[in-house]
Formats: sequence, C-alpha cells, structure tokens
Amino acid sequence: MRPLFTALVWLVAAVHFAFLVYLPVGGFLALRWRRGIWAHMAAVVWGAGSVFLHWGCPLTELERWARSRAGMPPLDPGGFIDHYLTGVVYPTAASVPVQVVVFLAVVLSWAGYALTARRARTSRVSGAVSLG
Repeated sequence: MRPLFTALVWLVAAVHFAFLVYLPVGGFLALRWRRGIWAHMAAVVWGAGSVFLHWGCPLTELERWARSRAGMPPLDPGGFIDHYLTGVVYPTAASVPVQVVVFLAVVLSWAGYALTARRARTSRVSGAVSLG
C-alpha cells in the first residue's frame, strides 16, 4: 500500500502547486476565458483566507495523512508552503514580498478583466444598435 500512498502524496502536491500557480495567473486566464473569473475569485478568497485568517487547507491535511501512511517524513508544521517553497524556492525573508507580488498580479488581472468587460459590453451594445 505504501506506493499507493506515495503516489497520492505526489498527486496532492501537484494539485497544490497548480493551485498556487493559478492564484497569480488565473485572472489573466479569465481575460481569454471570461467565465473563469468566478473560479479565480473563489481561489483568491480561499488563498487570502489561508494566509490572513489561517484557514486550514484540506490539501495539506490530505498530504499529511498520505505521508504518514507512505512512511514519508511529515510536512513542516507550517504546512505545504513552508515545506516546499519557503526557504527552498525563495528565501524565508521573502515571504511577504512574494505575497505582495501575488496580490498585485491578482489586482492587475482583475483590473484588466474589468476594462475588457466594459469594452466587450460597449461593443455588443454598439453592434446591436448598428444592426437594428
């Protein structure tokens, strides 16, 4: 059973990484796939709640559970980000700047979404009027 739990650890970690990539880029994806903004808003609310309100993450808990059954060392007490990213991908002192960059990417993408939504509405209204 250990290989199965090890595979689950890797799968959960991959989904977790994908979520963390989606946070700063999801709003930009919504510029192309407009309905995706709702999924991105939900992801941002969850991410902000995790950081600022210390909401527990079900992916982290699932990975902890699977790691114990796979015979792997436990995650750092701080969770997924502390284990895989902080001090590994970026220095520990850069945690707040990384969060600011993610926040700015979200704000910029949502501003772009709002601007393009306004243009899209104007174009549809103009097109409908000119066809009549």
